[in-house]
Amino acid sequence: MQIGLDIFDKHWPEKLEGSRVGLVVHPASVNKRLEHAVDRFSLSKKLELKALFGPQHGIRGETQDNMIEWEGFRDKKTGLPVYSLYGKTRKPAPSTLKDIDVLAIDMQDVGARYYTFIWTMELCMQACNEMGKSVVILDRPNPLGGTIVEGPVLDISYTSFVGQRPLPVRHGMTVGEIANYLRDEFYPPLDLHVIHMKGWSRKMWFDETGVPWVLPSPNMPTLETAIVYPGMCLLEGSNLSEGRGTTRPFEIFGAPFIDPDALVKRLERLKLPGVVFRPMYFQPTFQKHADRLCGGAQIHVLNREKFKPFKTGVAVIKAIHDLYPKHFAWKQPPYEYETVKMPIDILAGTDRLRKDIEGDKPLEHMEKWWYEQGREFDNNVRKRYLIY
Repeated sequence: MQIGLDIFDKHWPEKLEGSRVGLVVHPASVNKRLEHAVDRFSLSKKLELKALFGPQHGIRGETQDNMIEWEGFRDKKTGLPVYSLYGKTRKPAPSTLKDIDVLAIDMQDVGARYYTFIWTMELCMQACNEMGKSVVILDRPNPLGGTIVEGPVLDISYTSFVGQRPLPVRHGMTVGEIANYLRDEFYPPLDLHVIHMKGWSRKMWFDETGVPWVLPSPNMPTLETAIVYPGMCLLEGSNLSEGRGTTRPFEIFGAPFIDPDALVKRLERLKLPGVVFRPMYFQPTFQKHADRLCGGAQIHVLNREKFKPFKTGVAVIKAIHDLYPKHFAWKQPPYEYETVKMPIDILAGTDRLRKDIEGDKPLEHMEKWWYEQGREFDNNVRKRYLIY
C-alpha cells in the first residue's frame, strides 16, 4: 500500500504546481523507506518548500512530557524557518503564512479524539481559510483501522485542544477523512485537497500496512500503546499515573495508594472483552508520582478486535474510584489550555461520564449512552466522509 507521502509528487494538484509551500510535520512524517517528508518535499520539482511548522512535542519530538510548549527556530539542515504550533500560538499566525500559497500537512494520527494533531490540522485549515490559502493533506492510515467507533461524541460546550469539534473518542477515520468533514461542516470556502492512500482498507491495523511505526509523540512508543490510548488517556483527568515516566505509558497505570491484587480482582469481575490485567508495582521517573512506588497493573490486550479501549479506561477509573474513595481524585484545571472546565470533562467531551462514575452508575449503563451517541454520529455524519 502507498500513503500520501509516497505519491504526493505524482498526485500534487495541477492548479498548485509551482506554489510556495509550508509543511506541517513531526518525527513520524516518514514513508516506508523512513525518508522524512521534509526531504521528499525538498526534492520535488512541483513546488517550492518555504517553511516548516510543528505541532505538540515539536517537529523533531523535542518535548518529552505533555503540555510543554516549544518555540520556533531555523532548521540547520534546510535553512528554512520552523514555526511552532504549540507555543505562543497553536494556529499559524498571518505573518507565517504571508509568503506561502499552500499549507501541506503530513502527520500521523493515532485514531483518538484527544490526540492533538487533528486539532492542529483544523487550526491550520482555519488560518488558511481566513487568508485564502490552499491546504493539501497527505493521508495516512488510522492505526486502529477504520471500522470501529467507540466513546462519547464531543458536546460542543466542552471544546478544548483535546477536542474542538463533535467526534467520538475512537473515531475510525483517517486524517484526510476528518479534514473533509471539518471543511464541509465548518470551512466550506476552503480550497482543500486530500492525497488519498492507495491500497489501504478499513480493516487494516497499522502493523498490516507495511509502514514502519515511528513514535508520533514521545509517549506513543508502539502500536500497542495506540490500541489502549482511547481509554487510558482518560487517566490524565485524575490523580492516577497513566504510566508516563515508564517504558509502557498508557499500558501501565496505578498510584501509591493502590493494592495491585485487589484492583485486578475488581477488574476481573467486569469480564472486559479481549484484555487481561497483570498486577504490578512501578516507579514513574517523571510526571505524576515521580520516583514513588505505585501499585497498579499492566493491560495486556489478547484480542484487539474484541477489545474496547474506551470502556476499559472507564472501568479502570471506576474501579479505583470505588475501591479508594478517600484517595482517588479528579485532576483540577488547568489542562491543555483549559483553565475552567475539569480535565476529565474535556477529555470525555461531556460531564456525564464523571457524574455517572461519582453517582455509582453501572458500567453497562454508561456504555449504553455513549454507544447510542457513537451510532448516531456514525450514521448521520461519519459515513458521508469515508474515502476508503
